[in-house]
Amino acid sequence: MKKILLKVNGTSRHVVADSNLTLLDLLRDKFHLTGTKQSCDKLGQCGACTVIVNGKAVRSCLLKVEKLDNAEVITVEGLGTPENPHLIQEAMVLSGAVQCGYCTPGIIMAAKALLDANPNPSTEEIKEALRHNLCRCTGYVKIIDAVKLAGRFIRNEISPDEVRPDPNGPMYGVSHPRPSGLAKACGTAQFTADIIIPGALELVTVQSPHPHALIKKIDYSSALSMPGVVGVMTAKDIMGTNRLKYTVADRPVLCEDKVRYIGDPVAVVAAVTRPQALEAARMVDVEYELLPVLNSPEEAMADGAIQLHDDRPNLCFIQPQIKGDAEKALTESTTVIEAHFTTQMNHQAPLEPEACVAYFEGEGNDAQLVVIGRSIFIHKHLSMLQEALGWKNMRYEEAYTGGQFGIKLEVTSEGIAAGAAIFFKRSVRYIPSLTESMLMTPKRHPFDMQVKLGADSTGRITAYKIDISVDNGAYHSNGDVIINRAMQMLSGAYNIPNVHAFSKLTYTNNPWGSAARGAGPPQAHFALECAVNMLADKLGIDPLTMRILNSLKPGQSKSTGSIVEQWPFPELCEAMRPHYERSLLESREHKKGVIRRGVGLGAGAFGIGGAGDRAVVKIELDSDNGVTIYAAVADPGEGSDSMLTQLAADGLGLPLNKIRLVTKNSDYAGATGPAAGSRMTYMVGGALVDAIKQLKQAMNDLGATTYQELKEAGRPVYYVGTKTTLETGSLDPKTGQGPSFESQVHALQLAEVEVNTETGNVRVLKMTTAVDSGPVINPQTYEGQLEGGADMGAGFALREQYIAGQTKDWVTFKFPSIRTSFEMESIIRETPRVHGTGKGSTGVGEMTMVPTAPAIISAIKDAIGIWICDLPATPDKIKAALDN
Repeated sequence: MKKILLKVNGTSRHVVADSNLTLLDLLRDKFHLTGTKQSCDKLGQCGACTVIVNGKAVRSCLLKVEKLDNAEVITVEGLGTPENPHLIQEAMVLSGAVQCGYCTPGIIMAAKALLDANPNPSTEEIKEALRHNLCRCTGYVKIIDAVKLAGRFIRNEISPDEVRPDPNGPMYGVSHPRPSGLAKACGTAQFTADIIIPGALELVTVQSPHPHALIKKIDYSSALSMPGVVGVMTAKDIMGTNRLKYTVADRPVLCEDKVRYIGDPVAVVAAVTRPQALEAARMVDVEYELLPVLNSPEEAMADGAIQLHDDRPNLCFIQPQIKGDAEKALTESTTVIEAHFTTQMNHQAPLEPEACVAYFEGEGNDAQLVVIGRSIFIHKHLSMLQEALGWKNMRYEEAYTGGQFGIKLEVTSEGIAAGAAIFFKRSVRYIPSLTESMLMTPKRHPFDMQVKLGADSTGRITAYKIDISVDNGAYHSNGDVIINRAMQMLSGAYNIPNVHAFSKLTYTNNPWGSAARGAGPPQAHFALECAVNMLADKLGIDPLTMRILNSLKPGQSKSTGSIVEQWPFPELCEAMRPHYERSLLESREHKKGVIRRGVGLGAGAFGIGGAGDRAVVKIELDSDNGVTIYAAVADPGEGSDSMLTQLAADGLGLPLNKIRLVTKNSDYAGATGPAAGSRMTYMVGGALVDAIKQLKQAMNDLGATTYQELKEAGRPVYYVGTKTTLETGSLDPKTGQGPSFESQVHALQLAEVEVNTETGNVRVLKMTTAVDSGPVINPQTYEGQLEGGADMGAGFALREQYIAGQTKDWVTFKFPSIRTSFEMESIIRETPRVHGTGKGSTGVGEMTMVPTAPAIISAIKDAIGIWICDLPATPDKIKAALDN
């Protein structure tokens, strides 16, 4: 032990530290300065824990406190508060650089150290200073913009008031700061691990190291004797069904008799501290009997293959789609291409680990179990937990969430934490490591696709045939939904008169698949868009011309047979034309030598508002004549808080500070469906507009202008709005014909890349995104979604892959950094949607995941003449293809 003196945010503190105490743990656990975050298990990989020590930006997880005698430490809390923010904090918010906010404090501290030394940094200097700071949401463009704006503030070239939109001005189409922006930038927004629960037990889960095995015995006697251990929970201690049922009751909270993938939970250790729980978990002895492993759908469907689940076959879902006669049309086509495409298993990679806390509120039989976690579907998850754990008096609260990208459509750590709170009758915290989080979470489904695409002599597409095999992993989750979404958007932007598709979903011993940004269409569109470019190449037709020629038109039908009302895709292509022609001209100068440039296009028509979707929103007029909106609208970074407040302010003519949101509590916020499928603006925003209409009508009928007048007239002060899609039903199980999505977001992506022919390395130079989803509510938030999606799509195309047992942290995952970021440009058209929200708006969060990968892969082909059809297009794959 060593006694040292620290000055933290201007206050001197004496600390007695042992050799293991890190500055991160001191700040968070002892001083409760929780603005400093932890993502990467103290490996120094993420930068979320960045603080300033003696004037330099450092990763606090790597610094031992005993070496910091007389050091001066500044954390994000030491810069400013939401009421009195630092100029850098203001710049982050005003630039739209704050999305989920988990990485934001660390980025701000790195930027502060940079700007203190260099108040006018270049883009490359900013990238160098922020090289240790990861962000999954933004694509880094807005972050670089924010640092530059902060420099202008510091140099007194401009003030925040000159940048800040007029809060009393127009609400629609204006980049008003997010309601949560300053709290995130100042470190006061509480994420789950930031919530202090005195006396709470710390949990660690024993996870299976085997992909498939019988559990013969669990011996935890040695663990019980370890210091600080309170107990061990196994499946026999769970009172309910022990099944987390999303659509199929096949996934256990804790495995009873069998494990089915690497990471399956087997037991839970509770101790006074997390280090104690970790040590005890290592002492839990699980005896396994190994079973044959199903590594792929082919193995799972082979004759004699072991059945993964006793009550259902390995082939767990199929969905054909038949429109016209594709076989006949392909035979009669002038030109046909054939190709085989595969996409990898991928991790959604939110920076925040799968943290959850649970505690009892109240006493005795009336005590309510409160579960706080990262859900984007709190009412569904509440019901799943109630059934699985056998405890009805429960509520779910959503904390601030450090990204999710589809991963939190599922219950993960909540089942462990809530089950342990019930069993131990104590408050608990489950703050798993990054490696634990990676093991316990669902992944993006790998697709294997065999494709034929035909055209006539004029270049018009005649037929499309595709066979899709999807690896669903160990548990069903929403695998059928993923396939149906791929089928409902199968024909993309195009008029394809003849389609024959067959898709199958198979259990394997791989990590289980669930929602991931785009959820099905990014994989299916990778095949379609590359195939369109292959066909254009074979026909000798320019890829842009090919898309305009084959665009759907109003009155024509998608592959589901659903007729479209509007289709502003050709106009989007024309908007892209000057950028496309410029990029072609520039790339011609770099077609020889070691470094070669290429240009590629990818398109998408992303559906929103599926058949049978419904949303409900309650709005209440408050006594100060403001309003409160009640709706379970999760916002893990995409900006739903801005959408709701600006829609309401616009519709009611109120200032933004008179709009309050109650969105995170299952007892108060009404069920509105998941924050998934880019449905929030279209569905929930639509329901809000309906509620506003009812409130305004009631006031107009009375000639009332205030809460008091409405109340005195005996009229309600709250109104419930709904939005329901016009069609119901599902795809025909034999033909795949049926209702599709009510509205489409159209996109065209232009990728410019350079390929090193000696190393196989690909560098994205620029992505230009042309998009039309209707009138934009908040331009900065909108652009941030486009940029973040393009960056994630580039990672999907080039680097990222989750391999069970090998991918353990952000380095092995190849997380995109600011050094791999690239220039982005957005071309935004705003054709009002017939059924859109407010002035005809829809959401845009997932769309750029759809065309990015095929655009990049096509650009690689343009550069070196080789198609890489197996994602990700890593340097070794490219080098091997070049060498052959």
